[in-house]
Amino acid sequence: MGDSVESKGLIKVSVAKLGVGMFVESIDNTKGQVSIANAGQIRSKEAIAKLLRSGITHVWVNAERSSADCGLNKPNLKPTPVVKRVSTDRVNTQKKAKELMVEAKDLIQKVLSETFEGKAVEVEPFEALADNMIESVLLDADALKCVSALRSKDAYLLEHSINVAFLLVTFGRYLKFDTDMLRKLAVGGILHDIGKIKVDSAILNKPGKLTAEEFEHVKLHQTFAIEIMSNTAGLSQVSKDISLMHHEKLDGNGYPRGLKGDEIPIHGRMSCIVDIFDALTATRCYKEAMSPAAAFKILLSLTPFHLDQALVYDFIRCVGVYPVGSLVELSDGRVGIVWEAKNRDALHPKVKCFYSNRHKLYTEVTMVDLLKSELNIEKGISPSSLEIDPTPFY
Repeated sequence: MGDSVESKGLIKVSVAKLGVGMFVESIDNTKGQVSIANAGQIRSKEAIAKLLRSGITHVWVNAERSSADCGLNKPNLKPTPVVKRVSTDRVNTQKKAKELMVEAKDLIQKVLSETFEGKAVEVEPFEALADNMIESVLLDADALKCVSALRSKDAYLLEHSINVAFLLVTFGRYLKFDTDMLRKLAVGGILHDIGKIKVDSAILNKPGKLTAEEFEHVKLHQTFAIEIMSNTAGLSQVSKDISLMHHEKLDGNGYPRGLKGDEIPIHGRMSCIVDIFDALTATRCYKEAMSPAAAFKILLSLTPFHLDQALVYDFIRCVGVYPVGSLVELSDGRVGIVWEAKNRDALHPKVKCFYSNRHKLYTEVTMVDLLKSELNIEKGISPSSLEIDPTPFY
């Protein structure tokens, strides 16, 4: 459209070129952009004529809230997430984290395909991947957390495996495990759902609730895992335990072996917690992602009969009330990604803001340091509660 200018998610439009269905957010005059009380969609040509009679020549239109058939050539309102003052180190570590995630997905996809064909799993490539993951966590855990927060319901099995491994390494580091143990945790996490490759994909990806018979079929992934683990040379017992214990429960009502209490070692108990948390905070074909805060409540509700209560509290302290990569709404209505939490108290991370929930429009991408700001976090939110896709801002 001619005679229009874009600014902060709004388009400056000549009143003469307004169309019915366009959403007028504010007017433009010599004082600049001026808010109006009766902001809203243009309902008739008379409303346009009224604006002209009032001497108004230009208005600011919200393209996102305008009707699809209003004649407005909508721009791409997802601005390139360029953030000022991001250190070169952080850019580099995030780039490495993205490369690591791609490498991990490719390796897991390859091994899943080979496992489906009946080939034995080779441990060495996973140990090398685990070492890279540990190095990334030690170098800049926040960078990897932001990258791992990017989820796709179409690649759940791959991403869930990577995230469980990453969370186990982060949790293990918090509990002061040595590097060898962290490596075993990572390998176990990567392989923990490998048995699902032999489960009927139609049932595994069913959008509705599973029948009792279908649920029993899904549970078979642990039976398949026992066979795969037994044929995997060089796999540590810790890694095997993580794969074979993440559905066990302290009261003995889990599967595949119905282990009870002390029969489940600490790393097995950790895998139960991490597996549930990551599944709850992921978008699936049958559910939306849950906010970390809501997932924590569910984890706590499963103690002490299913999950180890002390470990759940340790996990919450490890991940943080507002984990890096999660979405939050600030007290001024802006939405952002928790970007940095290292060496900070839990309630005052750095937040990368990009959208206003209050005004339903994109804002300038800004890094807000809550240690130096009067703003505070109003609440954690789930991606599904937003009307826009936050993915480009990670």
